[in-house]
Amino acid sequence: MNLDQLDTPAAIIDIAAMQRNIDAMQTRMNALGVKFRPHVKTTKCLDVVRAQIAAGAQGITVSTLKEAEEFFAAGITNILYAVGMVPAKLPRAMALKKRGCALTIIADNAAAASAIVEFCKAANETFDVWLEIDTDGHRSGIAPDDDALIAIGRILQEGGIGVGGVMTHAGSSYELNDPEALAALAEQERAGCVRAAERLRAAGIACKSVSIGSTPTAFAARHLEGVDEVRAGVYVLFDLVMANVGVCATSDIALSVLASVIGHQPEKGWVIIDAGWMAMSRDRGTSKQAHDYGYGLACALDGTPLAGCTLIGANQEHGILAIENADDIARRFPIGMKLRILPNHACATGAQYPEYHALASDGSTVVWPRFHGW
Repeated sequence: MNLDQLDTPAAIIDIAAMQRNIDAMQTRMNALGVKFRPHVKTTKCLDVVRAQIAAGAQGITVSTLKEAEEFFAAGITNILYAVGMVPAKLPRAMALKKRGCALTIIADNAAAASAIVEFCKAANETFDVWLEIDTDGHRSGIAPDDDALIAIGRILQEGGIGVGGVMTHAGSSYELNDPEALAALAEQERAGCVRAAERLRAAGIACKSVSIGSTPTAFAARHLEGVDEVRAGVYVLFDLVMANVGVCATSDIALSVLASVIGHQPEKGWVIIDAGWMAMSRDRGTSKQAHDYGYGLACALDGTPLAGCTLIGANQEHGILAIENADDIARRFPIGMKLRILPNHACATGAQYPEYHALASDGSTVVWPRFHGW
């Protein structure tokens, strides 16, 4: 079916734009001399991940064990579970490992490390365990120069497991929009994670791998000395937050929501569409950025942004488009007219749907399944 024939709302992936994004990132990683391990939480879609691997990706990053299980069942074996491990999830992770999955898990505290050691002793097994490093104060991890880094490393080493590597995510890059500031953060991310690895090695704790990454810093890094691999996720589809950060143009955004006009409020200058927050998500990530896109950027069916048209409101199933020039609004936006809305956050918007409709260059679409859950 083509877009005119699809029911709405629907999540649309522009295949050509997606492939350009995949190729651009892989080319950059190749030029920097590092492996690339994409974060697949953005799409949770095997069709997309196969395209990333075909372009040269080595392994994947996941944020849930459900993702690890689904992609392992599809034949992808090299998987980094990049969320801190808790004891209750260790049996499920071990089940994956015993079936042949090269699963890496992470920890950033002594309690988690001790739990992993005790579990492995009881099971007479081991895990590949990496330590999460906090290089920007954004979220989780151990500061590169924190004494706890060595202490946690010793817990794993003395427990017979060891430290397979260190990893970090400069999530604060999403708050920037200046090329020099992004380059500085990319270097801070690289240097901090490499510093952590060097400290472990100097303490006699083997640490083979150094893994860093976020979409903005992957594009901003000027060199990656001491780094083995980079991880990034949202680059594959991009979104309005990334456009505001400055790492893509709106024309690079490969995900959109197909919506239909269902009503008008001419006195208010509103067009009502059938894509509310259940279709777009509640993510208002652009509200703190230089350009606030409301709940998304409205485009014509061919993907051209509509000037003077802002998705200012979203109820559960109703979206409110404010039109700057409301003259003859019902004729310009007739009932049943279809629009495409670019999302603030591709991960959050994609999560609203059980499937994508992949749009080919000839205008036809095919269904790409997407899965949910943890």
